[in-house]
Amino acid sequence: MEAAPAPADAASSPAPGTHLVTITSGDVPMPDVPAAALPATAPQRIVSLATGVGETLAALGIADRVVGRDETSGVPQIESAEVVTKAHAASAEKVLSLRPDLVIVDAATAPKEAVAQIEDAGVRVVEVPEAWALADLGPRVRAVAEAVGVPSTVADDVIAEAGGSTPYVAPSPGAARVAFLYVRGTSAIYLVGGEGSGADTLVNAAGAIDAGAAAGYDAFTPITAEAVATLDPDVILVMTKGLESVGGVDGLVALPGVAQTRAGREKRVVAVDDTLLLSFGPRTGRLVEALRSALAASLA
Repeated sequence: MEAAPAPADAASSPAPGTHLVTITSGDVPMPDVPAAALPATAPQRIVSLATGVGETLAALGIADRVVGRDETSGVPQIESAEVVTKAHAASAEKVLSLRPDLVIVDAATAPKEAVAQIEDAGVRVVEVPEAWALADLGPRVRAVAEAVGVPSTVADDVIAEAGGSTPYVAPSPGAARVAFLYVRGTSAIYLVGGEGSGADTLVNAAGAIDAGAAAGYDAFTPITAEAVATLDPDVILVMTKGLESVGGVDGLVALPGVAQTRAGREKRVVAVDDTLLLSFGPRTGRLVEALRSALAASLA
């Protein structure tokens, strides 16, 4: 697979004796978009419960108005905002204690009873579109900007930055095959990603083939020895905390079928921070570029 040389800060080099490459949240910078003046009616205290939307709020220049966030939004600009979710479940009590005048949710925000309790308390709740593909980026950024009163011109600038500087090229038939494994060893969750997982669109944009999607797998399919061995990927893509939860690369390779794959035998793994991989926010274009370099480094 051809790939651009890895930028010095795009991904770590493989550790000695392994082919593990990591991409941290700090490796992929936020876009620099000038802040715009907001109307007096714009919300002052915002809680974001929608997956990864905290990052978008920061890019739109209103990080100082974010008082609460979900655990998938962790950029430095909003790190002082209180985390009001646990295992992706929102706490209505925590949210209401922050006295928000706007709460942003998406279709995946749970539990629904918590969202209803927040609405019943008289707080304005706005649902924005989910993002599971690159094409979803623009509509979600625009919806968030509209909800918080940021001018559409600023939203357009953020969307342009989110696209990155490197054109996306459809993977060739001989491109590297990548399998996204969503693992949570502490919760006994072991899934292989397929079409609609979110990782598939990123892998393809990075010039590789998402093995699960190519095999016709649904978004998330339970890992079996047969399922993984049949995919036989060249590289395995995981989230950093997921990799830690199974005991690192050796624990990952010990999962059913993984050791029988080319990636498993060579321990070729790319790990991306949990708050970055599927956030589909302003840094996604730059993430794709970093992922392209990381895959090349893992295969070197």
